[in-house]
Amino acid sequence: GAAPPPPQHHAPSVFFNIGSIENFERQMEQTQASMGISAKEYVPIQFTNELNWKMELLKMAPTLLLIGFLMMSMRGIGGAGGGGGMGGIFKVGKSPAKKITKEDIKITFKDVAGVDEAKKEIMEFVEFLKNQKKFTDLGAKIPKGALLVGPPGTGKTMLAKATAGEASVPFFSISGSDFIEMFVGVGPSRVRDLFKEARANAPCIVFIDEIDAVARARSNGRFGGGNDERENTLNQLLVEMDGFNSSEGVVVLAGTNRVDILDKAILRPGRFDRQITVDKPDIKGRREIFKVHLKSLNLDGSVDDFARRMAALTPGFTGADIANICNEAAIVAARRLGDSINFKDFEQATDRVIGGLETNRLMTPEEKKTVAYHEAGHAVTGWFLEHADPLLKVTIVPRGKGSLGYAQYLPKEVSLHSKEAIEDIMCMALGGRASEFVNFDGRITTGASDGTTHDDAVDDVDYRT
Repeated sequence: GAAPPPPQHHAPSVFFNIGSIENFERQMEQTQASMGISAKEYVPIQFTNELNWKMELLKMAPTLLLIGFLMMSMRGIGGAGGGGGMGGIFKVGKSPAKKITKEDIKITFKDVAGVDEAKKEIMEFVEFLKNQKKFTDLGAKIPKGALLVGPPGTGKTMLAKATAGEASVPFFSISGSDFIEMFVGVGPSRVRDLFKEARANAPCIVFIDEIDAVARARSNGRFGGGNDERENTLNQLLVEMDGFNSSEGVVVLAGTNRVDILDKAILRPGRFDRQITVDKPDIKGRREIFKVHLKSLNLDGSVDDFARRMAALTPGFTGADIANICNEAAIVAARRLGDSINFKDFEQATDRVIGGLETNRLMTPEEKKTVAYHEAGHAVTGWFLEHADPLLKVTIVPRGKGSLGYAQYLPKEVSLHSKEAIEDIMCMALGGRASEFVNFDGRITTGASDGTTHDDAVDDVDYRT
């Protein structure tokens, strides 16, 4: 038969990537020549053009990561403005204002208590929105906006929403901080979009809460331009308020508790013409606020009786504080499995709002003795002073807001203090420190520092005199 074919020996093959073909061939020839290999026996080389996806992806990884980060950022901002996904990229400049239609507004002036003076002032805007012709026929120009000024929790937002509900017009609500974003130009764009939407839904009310976040006074000197975006947003807000007439039916209300830091341009006539003070309620206002919040609670007595007693026990409380007390009282009653809410539940709720939740903080006998003498010092001192505030309660039960004990008073709600009254209140505030000094051989602890802040108004008068 035929002879078998000679065995074939396959030389090993090596695959790798190179850069320049010319440089590679030249280096191979030089290397093989230096090794004494003849040209006929050079290692055969075969070049192929292949795309290495792994290498390409590695090269593109930084770019892809950057694009992904930008898309995530845009998506988050778009979501804040009411959009999401890729659509959010194109909604960065859209206004994030929350629109409430007139059908959805359930709050009217009867639901807002304790701010009777503010309601009287803001009633002009309600009359204007209801009957514009009545004013325009007389040639009157209704103010374009009003600034609601007052401490936090006094009901500025609720009053603005009740104004829209009373006038039966749409309500746009936005926070001043919602205008500012990390991208340049977003703030002015959102202002333009807000007023464009407001004009399309006129007559309506636009409420800007915490307007000091965007309308802070501009500085003369500029270092680094860090506030350019905020100032551009403020400028656009001023332009928009100058750009619409009162006959368009758009009323702009804004809330702030820092009117002293606002830019003067925002307060000039033709913009926020009115400043309506929404202050902490007096005892009559607190009673009316309690009546509003107590209506929905299951009490073991009459609403009027609870409102009268609680109004007297909560001097200096805002509407938000009162709402919190009513809710806490219901929680306390539910915790003890009660069928109704009694006055003791309200007392515990008041203590929790003032000092926080009771804690089981470990106190040494020496600490208990010190706190007891300190709080007793306030009580005894006030007992012998004619103009001191009546003492309601003294306790040395530790609470969550860092107090080891406190004395609760019923301060007189007066606007003017005599010199004798100021001196008596100061003496009572320092009674705890004096008690520690007398009973512990001149030793005073850090607990006495809280007692010196008894009355900020008295402190101010003391420093001036």
